[in-house]
Amino acid sequence: MAQAAPAVSLVIQAHKPAGAVNPLFAGMMIEEINHSMDGGLYGELIQNRAMRDAPLRPVHWSPVGPAQIGLDTTEPLSDTLPVSLRLDASKASTSQPAGVANEGYWGIPVRPNATYRASFFAKASLSFFPVTVSIVSTDGSSVYAKAETPHLSDDWQPYTVTLTTGNVPSTAKARFVLTVDHPGNVWFTLVSLFPPTWNGRSNGLRPDLMQMLVDLKPGFLRLPGGNALEGDSFERRFDWKKTVGPLEARPGHQGPWGYRSTDGMGLLEYLQWAEDMGAEPLLAVYAGYSLNGKHITPGPDLEPYVQDALDEIEYVSGSIDTKWGAQRVKDGHPAPFPLHYVEIGNEDWFDRSGSYNARFAQIRDAIKAKYPDLKCISAVGNEHPSQRITGGNLPDLVDEHYYKSAKDFEAISPAYYDNYPRTGPKIFVGEWAAYEDIIPWDPRSAPLARTPAFKSALADACWMAGMERNADIVQLQCYAPLLVNINPGASQWRPNLIGYDALNVFGSPSYYAIKLFNLHRGDTILKASLDTSAAGSVPPVQYSVTQESKNGTIYLKLVNFSAAAQPVKVTLQGVNSVSHPALVETLSASNLADTNSITDPKKIVPVDSTLNDIQPVFTYTLAPYSITVIQLHAR
Repeated sequence: MAQAAPAVSLVIQAHKPAGAVNPLFAGMMIEEINHSMDGGLYGELIQNRAMRDAPLRPVHWSPVGPAQIGLDTTEPLSDTLPVSLRLDASKASTSQPAGVANEGYWGIPVRPNATYRASFFAKASLSFFPVTVSIVSTDGSSVYAKAETPHLSDDWQPYTVTLTTGNVPSTAKARFVLTVDHPGNVWFTLVSLFPPTWNGRSNGLRPDLMQMLVDLKPGFLRLPGGNALEGDSFERRFDWKKTVGPLEARPGHQGPWGYRSTDGMGLLEYLQWAEDMGAEPLLAVYAGYSLNGKHITPGPDLEPYVQDALDEIEYVSGSIDTKWGAQRVKDGHPAPFPLHYVEIGNEDWFDRSGSYNARFAQIRDAIKAKYPDLKCISAVGNEHPSQRITGGNLPDLVDEHYYKSAKDFEAISPAYYDNYPRTGPKIFVGEWAAYEDIIPWDPRSAPLARTPAFKSALADACWMAGMERNADIVQLQCYAPLLVNINPGASQWRPNLIGYDALNVFGSPSYYAIKLFNLHRGDTILKASLDTSAAGSVPPVQYSVTQESKNGTIYLKLVNFSAAAQPVKVTLQGVNSVSHPALVETLSASNLADTNSITDPKKIVPVDSTLNDIQPVFTYTLAPYSITVIQLHAR
């Protein structure tokens, strides 16, 4: 361990509030990337359930027994679901059943004493017989659960069965299997398997992942975020009206990250997810630009998309006596959702046509005319000064995105928002994350761990301290991306906050850094200053000081991004005494490369301690490479 550094001095003016912290300050951003929804948070276990993931073959499906399978467009369930899986079971018998198996998302997770709900649409020809539904080990040696449907008919019908495992070992080496033991042809589509879900909700969410998210206590959920909003083309955007209603009415669409989205996680499911976390939706509406570089010309051509955005807002927050509010009620959610922020587009700085200012203005004016209290966010932030929105198009907030190396975040955090002009729109840092060395979109990052090491967590904490210290202008912020399936071939980006496979989930060191900040935020910024002159020109410490006005608790956050222990002399001005002991929570690692993983999920987690005999002036020594939160109760 390096020798302790000279002390730095932090003076806190506990009697001088420096601004308010938005109650929604820290939130989440989600897009369909890294199998975040399908194969992640969304509970569906069947991959390619509607047979649309590839045009010529039934990917993720395989024949079982004396069977032949293929895609069929001659027997559509509907215009929405025009493709079915045809099973030729002409050689099936009671001794040799024939059928199909689905591999799931890198395996079907089996847990002991669990109840699964299987459903599908099916029809048969020649003769009518039941279908045996089962969850089976990949080698076929073990049947973990089994049920049987009523006899099929020659018309499409929905079928639902319940599968219950007994006292079986947990495994992801399993398949979902549909078999018949009579000769004939069978067609299947919208084949679904759900395990137990969060709050037992139909078409619901994976409980262990959901618990990790709830534990972060987010203020908002930016939905749908990122490239998934605008899509590769107009036709592949997040077309929200095609994501509501029953699953058989949702066609799904090709996403921008190399795989197809079922849209089982549709607009209502996103909204309910936010509600279940105690968060508000931050709605992103399509603004007429897609990733292929094409845009809708402002004016009459854009009007249908303007109306679509107004309809979407009405679905989210409208009363029962509105068209789209009534549709939300019909879909199962009578109460309007709270809505205070709407973002217009996503990363529209990629639009080289220069049309965004006019597109933003047209959509913003329409929103403000109908919903004057909604705050409109520009998708072009001040990190792109040549395209800054000004004048009559002034937004309420601008969305800034920062993906920087740990070294860069540590270097810019001390002064970046401290020196930011206080005129103009407020700031929404809608995407940010530190990476260790290689920029995320460099192909060389592909073999690296999907979640960040502690080096990035330290830099993330530095950046959070700078944002929180300047919460008077930084109104909202969220890390991105949020989720990643760590199986080979499942992800397209790194680093990501939370990793998982079919059975397990873990938080990265950055997850625990964010959790420390989120759970100790307060509602008021306290004026403070850090004197690092004794420690040299590069400050080894970052800080933020906030207070909870209802009980007076002061949250002192300190980040030591050096290899040496760092004494900090803390002076609380305007304070007569401090209650003790003070609770201290510390996240640290001896090696910057240390991290959490599926096999070691809690290698780096916060450790609690106490600070006794504390006075209005005290010195606390920060551990090397550490993030520390001290709770102070002063009088």
